[in-house]
Amino acid sequence: MGEIVRLQKYIAMCGVASRRGAEEIIAEGRVTVNGEKVTEMGVKIEIGADNVSVDGKPIKAKNKKYYIMLNKPVGYVSTAKDQFDRPTVTDLVKKDLADVRIFPVGRLDYDTEGLLLLTNDGDFTYKVTHPKFHVEKTYIATVKGGMTIHGMNKLRGGVRIDDGFKTSPAKAEILDAADGYTTVKITIHEGKNRQVRKMFEAVGAPVAHLKRISIGTVELGHLPLGRWRHLTSHEVNYLMNL
Repeated sequence: MGEIVRLQKYIAMCGVASRRGAEEIIAEGRVTVNGEKVTEMGVKIEIGADNVSVDGKPIKAKNKKYYIMLNKPVGYVSTAKDQFDRPTVTDLVKKDLADVRIFPVGRLDYDTEGLLLLTNDGDFTYKVTHPKFHVEKTYIATVKGGMTIHGMNKLRGGVRIDDGFKTSPAKAEILDAADGYTTVKITIHEGKNRQVRKMFEAVGAPVAHLKRISIGTVELGHLPLGRWRHLTSHEVNYLMNL
């Protein structure tokens, strides 16, 4: 008898999508188990015994896991496929990993650059992105105008964005100020859509440029823009055990 797992976990094990992405795929009616369409969560399958297909194509669990760090440029969307045919982050790695189905771990905005992780391991994605693990993400933001002490203290204490949602306290420090712009290093552990930009807008300092430089202690370093590398085993183990 094979291992019994939830359908969304199996889809993630096959490298099709993260667990959350798999739930969306199931809800959209794109998954069949033994020829029967499944749209509800909680269905379990037996690995090796049940036949699972996504968009009519059979999928199978893969043994080899990939963990990749990409220095994402502006102008790429953080998805494996885009409905508007915009360049995706997977376009930057697939010429070297043509036969590997990987997906982004979380997202970076279209107009944000910097550290983005990609993988075919759904459990890894869950550990890095789920809010309950409080994984810190650090950014360098260049904002228009100056930053007041009051504004910095608001960032450090939490600000209200998106219909009253109050962000958790952030770590923030001013790195530089010149020519009408201020450079701020900010660390958060949440991942709301465009959260860092909205936080600065809430204190009257719109973002002109944003770059993520680290996730936990895993740093972008000197990786060139648009290039990628495999994570070290130490980095993978660190992120899996946060």
